Amino acid sequence: MFWDGEPEETGVMADTDRIGTGTGTRRRAATNPAAPPPAPARATGGPDTGPQPLHRGMTLVATISLFIGARAAWTHAMATRPAVAGVISLCYASILICAVAGLLVRSRRALLRVDAVVLATAVALVICGYLLDHSGTDEGVLTAQAANEILHGHRVYGQPWPWLFGTPRVGITKTMSGGADYTYGYPPLTALLAAPVHAVVHSAAAATLVTTVAFIVSSVLLWFLLPAPWRPAATAVCLGFGFLPHYAYAGYPAITALALLVPVVVRWPVTGAGGHLGSRGVLRAACLGAACAAQQLAWFLVPFLLIGLYAVRRGELGRRRAAAVTARYTATAALTWAAANAYFAVADFPAWLHGVLLPLDQKAILHGQGLMGISYYFTNGSSRLDYYSYGSQLLLFGLLAATVLFVRRLGPALTVLPWSVFYLATRSQDGYFLMMTPLWLAAAATVPAAAFATAWQPRLPHVTGDRAKTVLAAGLLTPALLCVAIAAMSPPPLRLSLSPHFATHHARVGVTAIDVRAVNTTGTALTPHFASRTGQGASNWWSIASGPAVLAAHATGEYHVEPEGGFRAMPAGHGPGTCLIAVTGTPMTITTAHIPPVPSAA
Repeated sequence: MFWDGEPEETGVMADTDRIGTGTGTRRRAATNPAAPPPAPARATGGPDTGPQPLHRGMTLVATISLFIGARAAWTHAMATRPAVAGVISLCYASILICAVAGLLVRSRRALLRVDAVVLATAVALVICGYLLDHSGTDEGVLTAQAANEILHGHRVYGQPWPWLFGTPRVGITKTMSGGADYTYGYPPLTALLAAPVHAVVHSAAAATLVTTVAFIVSSVLLWFLLPAPWRPAATAVCLGFGFLPHYAYAGYPAITALALLVPVVVRWPVTGAGGHLGSRGVLRAACLGAACAAQQLAWFLVPFLLIGLYAVRRGELGRRRAAAVTARYTATAALTWAAANAYFAVADFPAWLHGVLLPLDQKAILHGQGLMGISYYFTNGSSRLDYYSYGSQLLLFGLLAATVLFVRRLGPALTVLPWSVFYLATRSQDGYFLMMTPLWLAAAATVPAAAFATAWQPRLPHVTGDRAKTVLAAGLLTPALLCVAIAAMSPPPLRLSLSPHFATHHARVGVTAIDVRAVNTTGTALTPHFASRTGQGASNWWSIASGPAVLAAHATGEYHVEPEGGFRAMPAGHGPGTCLIAVTGTPMTITTAHIPPVPSAA
């Protein structure tokens, strides 16, 4: 692996000593725990061996990744913006030329130039994609509305804006209590950045422009910060595969947080080396605080990062100096976060606090690809959905404890571990994982295992050997898995019997109402709310025309429920069909019952 991407001119490899106040030239040690291993020296006057085959392969993968989504964008552009389609066609030519050049160039410097052209092509495709689609989804329109309220001096938090959710692109986050959330539930930084843009662009494009620009800038920054052979991977992961740009077009505040976390994560073990943060350390801490002021996902990285930073510095400096430098780093991040939130916290503290904590305690309806799908998709429900949340919390604490105990082993994965806790949560969407994948790449390229060789770990009596450590690590994670097992194995709280009313509307057969007989099999009073589900997404709430609002413990209730608009079309074919779900918010439960098929007479 080549750290700087340039071949050495002599057989001696020199490095600049950055620890302390002096700057001198010294011979590089065999292992440097704060940086990736250096490239092997080339004999003086020897022939240039050319680019590594792996580097060529990474360049080729990056070029191939640019094809993903380009055809759909070109097709859309030809119907709406032919000039943009022309640019995409030129990008196709650039992709082909770069693929040929990446396999033919004979020097590393030439391959670096090819990588730069691939990056520029990817940026051009992202800009074209933004020009074709920048109206935003619910996150984008909420952020744009918050920016508009900031411009006019109005309150941002605790204010419902239901009129924003009238289009199919703008989804509604439904809650298990039978309602929906129409308020702004993110920290304020992205809205603050979008406010001056909104003064010129009076639409959701104000927010999507901020996130798209932040995304492009952070992708280019990551490209420059990575070692040369890793740079094509940055192009592919950030810009090429197509999934991250769409989050930027949608206006997700998490993209702003990602952009700010890139300089935090790259070579993070060198932060505070020698006991001094320096300007770079202060900048990294400020970026961390700003990321936490942009979106809540950044919060989950903070404890892992601080544990790793303290462990590395304590191995170098000792307990007291390591604690001091970690405290200064934390204080700088906290002050940056507080500065971004101060105005809103002072204006209306309860509303601000509820807003920034909203995604953590709103009890949104189940959604995602995680283990909660056992109860949502594959069984008839669960009376203990809360245990998925308990399991997610216990997994977080277990991973933090494991990081403290085994930081030398887990240190290189500290940018991946925080997001795994969402796999157990009741909201387990893939976006929670993939939006932070550039940070995984940044750590893989710039944070080698050697950086943790001397990191401090607490000594555990009677815990020696790999087997004992494996047993201890498994024990830390077992409580989380037990909670998931309780949630998944618990039976549904209600026993439902359905009698649907069918009708034909515009040649489609569907349901106009369902008579539901519900038996509460638990010892707790429940307040059920009904919706239908075909596939993975739930419909808007059905109205309860008759039936008890609260179903007492071990009681039976007769409900007459009607879909929104008075008609719910039934899917044709041999798919899984449509289900009626009954959910409760406190405690969190779900019961699923399949709606009987349409009678042949209908």
